[in-house]
Amino acid sequence: MFASQEGKSVPQVTFHTRQSDRWVDVTTDELFKDKTVLVFSLPGAFTPTCSSSHLPRYNELASVFALHGVDSILCVSVNDTFVMNAWKADQQANNITFIPDGNGDFTRGMEMLVEKADLGFGPRSWRYSMLVRNGVVEKMFVEPNKPGDPFEVSDADTMLRYLAPDFKLQESVALFTKPGCPFCTKARQMLLDRGIQYEEIVLGLDATSVSLRAITGRATVPQVFIGGRHIGGSDDLEQFFVTA
Repeated sequence: MFASQEGKSVPQVTFHTRQSDRWVDVTTDELFKDKTVLVFSLPGAFTPTCSSSHLPRYNELASVFALHGVDSILCVSVNDTFVMNAWKADQQANNITFIPDGNGDFTRGMEMLVEKADLGFGPRSWRYSMLVRNGVVEKMFVEPNKPGDPFEVSDADTMLRYLAPDFKLQESVALFTKPGCPFCTKARQMLLDRGIQYEEIVLGLDATSVSLRAITGRATVPQVFIGGRHIGGSDDLEQFFVTA
């Protein structure tokens, strides 16, 4: 039902976007010509799988894709520009360019338009991802034609394995901190010195001390997690790097 478009040029479409307080038309050529571009397309902004898994991982791995020659990452959905802008702000996905395919012209041209009237959605995009070089589709990962909303092959990690099969992805790192904490500064610096990317959770802003105790059994900061393992505070992190 949903055929791969590998070897074909992407559809020639003009997208009507809202940037700040003005309308800006963006063409396919502006997005793809003389560029290496990743595209992932999904059924709808603010929907569960799209918000919890599909979009966040592409946003997280954007710098890794850039290291391997990707100029930009586009998220395409059959939604209007106001919805897409609101979703981008809600997700804080600043590494992604959101493309509103409100009339479904691009999606129809990709032969990925699907009817979701049973959900009250109307025409939407089937879920897929693709690598496009200078406007030509090099590789496409199309979700299998199954009932519901399968999410098996269009994820960011599958695309990264195709683009850079020998690349070893850094384990995810989370750092609990609070403002004015010198030991937190020490932990940050140890991570930065080693070129390790991390997500910082600030007590009082992103979480509370109750959450910290519930997760770590400790009330002091910093607390560091690497690849799902609780490392501990700054001294524990230092020892971790000595023995790693």
